[in-house]
Amino acid sequence: MGKRPKVTVLGSLNMDISVTVPRLPGPGATVLGSAARFTPGGKGANQAVAAARLGARVRMAGCVGDDDFGRRLLTALRAEGIDAGAVRTVPSVPTGLAMIAVDAGGENQITVAPGANQQVGPPEVAAAGACERDILVISAEIPAPAITQALREEGRKVLNLAPAPENAGELVAAGLDWLVVNESEAAAVLGRPVRGLADAAAAAAGLIARGPRHAVVTAGADGAALASAADGTQVIEGFSVPAVDTTGAGDTFVGALAVALAAGVPARQAVTAAVAAGAAAVTRRGAQTGMPGPADVLAVTGVTWPVG
Repeated sequence: MGKRPKVTVLGSLNMDISVTVPRLPGPGATVLGSAARFTPGGKGANQAVAAARLGARVRMAGCVGDDDFGRRLLTALRAEGIDAGAVRTVPSVPTGLAMIAVDAGGENQITVAPGANQQVGPPEVAAAGACERDILVISAEIPAPAITQALREEGRKVLNLAPAPENAGELVAAGLDWLVVNESEAAAVLGRPVRGLADAAAAAAGLIARGPRHAVVTAGADGAALASAADGTQVIEGFSVPAVDTTGAGDTFVGALAVALAAGVPARQAVTAAVAAGAAAVTRRGAQTGMPGPADVLAVTGVTWPVG
């Protein structure tokens, strides 16, 4: 590999507690599942790991608690070669937790207790903005004021509004380079349902009208839609793969897209590579544990990773 792209991620770090269940529970229902698995997660940390495995030099900014979970999350980042120097340990606040149920078809249901992620603020934004980077990834499991402040930083940015906060409309209108959302997040911003790839394409076009230079709406196994003021709307079909666990697939997509863009890959090719990386991720269990490297993307989808 020549010069490695530099990616900085500002976002959340959680300990994931995952249980495999025969079906996702409805309101008031109790479902018995497998033994609980404790694995590193959080949208920000997941995106950092995805980017590192796909060839980027990565720096992570965020917060963890001064507890065993926080220490485990930092150890996991460092094991991936990620610079965790901008992750602040906050005393007397627990590390974020995500409770995840995964059904037999790989679909999931997630509840997050933000914990220390709620403490992300000016110190972390400043640390993210100060380092040398090709692109900054901002995810939304952190307070909205921190996101707003980070969007004022110089340089290219990817904003992943997952989940979409109450001020999502203001953030979208803030002159973004790249906005990435899924169907439900696009629906929250636009105020109308978004279902399927055709809807995703219309939603991406609608989001561009609100300010971003590029908007991507992911549609799960169906693929993703890309819209830009310069090139209009394009649809990237998904890959047919055996889904085992969809947890972390969206984060893999975001991390992969950031690496490709940071390396100078053209927009459509970058989104196609990110769709392929997300498809490879669903073939294995866990968020960070299932994230692919270039060889995995090629083996599962036949797509050669464009960075390297």
